[in-house]
Amino acid sequence: MKGKIVFILALIIGGISNAQTSSELFSKANNFYKNGQYSKATQLYLNIEKSGLESEELFFNLGNSYYKLNKVAPSIYYYEKTLKLNPMHHDAANNLAFAKRMTIDIIEDLPKTFFQRFSSNVIQKLTYNTWAIIAVSASFLAAMLFLLYYFSEAPKRKIFYFNTTIFAVLVMTVTVVFAYSNYETTQKSSYAIIFSSKSEIKNSPSLDGEAVFELHEGTKVTVLDALSNWKKIKIADGKTGWVNAADIKEI
Repeated sequence: MKGKIVFILALIIGGISNAQTSSELFSKANNFYKNGQYSKATQLYLNIEKSGLESEELFFNLGNSYYKLNKVAPSIYYYEKTLKLNPMHHDAANNLAFAKRMTIDIIEDLPKTFFQRFSSNVIQKLTYNTWAIIAVSASFLAAMLFLLYYFSEAPKRKIFYFNTTIFAVLVMTVTVVFAYSNYETTQKSSYAIIFSSKSEIKNSPSLDGEAVFELHEGTKVTVLDALSNWKKIKIADGKTGWVNAADIKEI
């Protein structure tokens, strides 16, 4: 038993030590960034990432550092990772728009259906965890309002509690649907950024395949399939093809 306690304490102390080290590295990296030493800042941020820690602040600062170094693909990659953790990170969205101006490829999006626009502009603006939290909160609120309705004797209060209970149930139902839809979209969609300065997209997963078009660093693609060292991708205008897995980095 004592051995287990010592082991648990060692894990806790080790975790605290790692957190302190990462915090110190993050602070040091921020100072490098403020002083214009972007390469040094980037290296420290990457060391923190390699330790297994992830946060929107870390990814956002990495995106900024790479942007200052005029490295297109990494800056876009980390801004996208920031938005994956927090779709409401407005600074990351704004900086991503600036970073995309440095890309070469100009790809027009396919027209979207009403549901696709609604999903993009509303459902995907929050993570599925956030929608789930709202749904749980609404369910608790509905339960409390129903109890108030049940035990209330005043007619006006009873009507008020009944109406607000119905509203809370509707909110709960809608947010549950949003959470599920968001989760399904997140699980089924896999995105990547082209990291190669120029990448040939082929019609088959082999070196002998015919090149159907080219993409350049910083372009975002959807990963559809994988075979050996090849990834099947789709770009915003609907074109598909196979790219060498070494040319991309999945978000």
